[in-house]
Amino acid sequence: MTHPDLLVGSATGDDAAVWRLDADRALVATADFITPVVDDARTWGRIAATNAVSDVYAMGGRPLFALNLVGWNVDELSTETLGEVLAGAAEVAADCGFATVGGHTVDDPEPKFGLAVVGEVHPERLLTNAGLRPGDALVLTKALGVGVVATAVKRDLASEEVTAEAVASMTRSNADAAAAALAAGARGATDVTGFGLLGHLARMAEESGVDVTIDVAAVPVLPGARALAEAGCVPGGSRRNLDWVGPRLDTGEADEVDVLLLADAQTSGGLLFGAEPPGAAAAVERLAASGHRAAVVGEASAGTGRLRLR
Repeated sequence: MTHPDLLVGSATGDDAAVWRLDADRALVATADFITPVVDDARTWGRIAATNAVSDVYAMGGRPLFALNLVGWNVDELSTETLGEVLAGAAEVAADCGFATVGGHTVDDPEPKFGLAVVGEVHPERLLTNAGLRPGDALVLTKALGVGVVATAVKRDLASEEVTAEAVASMTRSNADAAAAALAAGARGATDVTGFGLLGHLARMAEESGVDVTIDVAAVPVLPGARALAEAGCVPGGSRRNLDWVGPRLDTGEADEVDVLLLADAQTSGGLLFGAEPPGAAAAVERLAASGHRAAVVGEASAGTGRLRLR
């Protein structure tokens, strides 16, 4: 049975839910956790927390409080290491202005960490994955390639410089990106995470009833990621993303590596939103001033959920 105040069509599909409280307030509830993507425990905590709170920003909201979610191998990992993970997450909470009010820990052979987050949003300013409109320009607020770099890190193939760029991207909050999207008049948005740019965009296009054209050359990619992808450092999830989106994708003249990078499974990726072209351009300028690698990467047109690369 559907709750009468449950708002459907969240920005991230099944990852979050929104409940209207009154005419001016709605609550956002979401949860996410990840396995380690870096060796440093505190950095992992920062990445996991930034990734988890992203769903709230993707809907145009602001986080209020969170609970830690921990899976921990108590026989192999120390409580001191867990303390570092939690400290990293606490730094993100302080930066983003929400409170961590508790949590839950289970014994797990593979360590996992994340957050359950509750935030708030104005019901009339909710960003959803069904909100793209024909004529919208598409803005991507972070560079792609995190999945490729993380795979290279596991294989000891990523340089310190390339790894540092990926970590900086994964620990950058999407708060500024959400503010820029709202200021641009966006109605449709998602965060780009495990399904990659193509996977999340395909879902948005279908839900919004539009077709999308992506300008491959305009899509920002992390330094070193393309070379690593050419060397075979492509996560299995990225290839599965491409298999899923394939039936509705026209790759045009894009080469295989470009297409794989567009499908690359991201951890704590940026926002993807649509706005009228002047608003989109202003959003990119605003985000560039705060250090984001944002870009207009395509446009939406009337259609049935198909994607085309040019």
